Amino acid sequence: MTLDEQRISAELRRMADEARPVDALAYAAQARAGSTRRRRLSLSVAGLAAAASVIAAVTVATGATGGGPDGVTAAEVDRLPDNTPEQARAVRACMPQGGPVHSMDGRRRIPEHGAVADFRLLVEYRDEGGSTALVGSRAGFVLCTPSTPAELAERAVFTYWGFKAPGNMRGFPGALQVDAYTSQSRYEEGRDKATRDQTYRVVVGRVTADVRRVEIDWADGRRTDARIADGFFIARVLGKSVPRPGGGKDAFGEPLTVLDSPPVTVTAYGPQNQILEQVKDEAYGPLGRGTGY
Repeated sequence: MTLDEQRISAELRRMADEARPVDALAYAAQARAGSTRRRRLSLSVAGLAAAASVIAAVTVATGATGGGPDGVTAAEVDRLPDNTPEQARAVRACMPQGGPVHSMDGRRRIPEHGAVADFRLLVEYRDEGGSTALVGSRAGFVLCTPSTPAELAERAVFTYWGFKAPGNMRGFPGALQVDAYTSQSRYEEGRDKATRDQTYRVVVGRVTADVRRVEIDWADGRRTDARIADGFFIARVLGKSVPRPGGGKDAFGEPLTVLDSPPVTVTAYGPQNQILEQVKDEAYGPLGRGTGY
């Protein structure tokens, strides 16, 4: 048996071991909710206008304790940290199909984008509405935003570091790299069994060891300090919907809306709170850049 055949066989066995019965009602609810969400919020105003590998352990060069919201140390993006048991469970929950999936089909896994074992929970942003995590491999990353029920969670859509295969985790000039400015939705089933959703604007990326703080200017009067860990950062704010240009109504007779997502400014600060690098007018866009899916 060839190495590829061994990998495929092992993966099939693992998927069979983890397989769960399909909840038809949950999938139907997900399809309806996902369809409605895409019509209402997955588009941006700016947008309308315009396998498995072993992760090698290498040395990490760390800087002094940072001044970010968690007081964490920024590090050279030189390796992937190990998952804690809790983080490993969160990564598995994020990718129930065993790895990243197609952007339009949450049950269609894309094997060339890696398996769950390749991914680490790199950094997480928590607020009163829940959390969004940057989960990455050496090739690329997905975003994970838990929902209740879990079947309605966002799909684990993969994006290459550097937006080109095979992915370059360390390949960015300067002190700051913005890897995604996108949206994530969180669903919650209330006591009345009705499903409510909230959509967040999310910015993620990488920084070098001398960065102590990353600030996002959301262009709507709000500014947020990102969470930083081991050279990765993430921030999010609750999104706002606005009427869709041109109007119209969806299949349920509700007015069509879009996520208000103007370009953002991302600033990296050094030990003396000096600006090391600033990215202006970063445009909103979907995940999956450079993958062809």
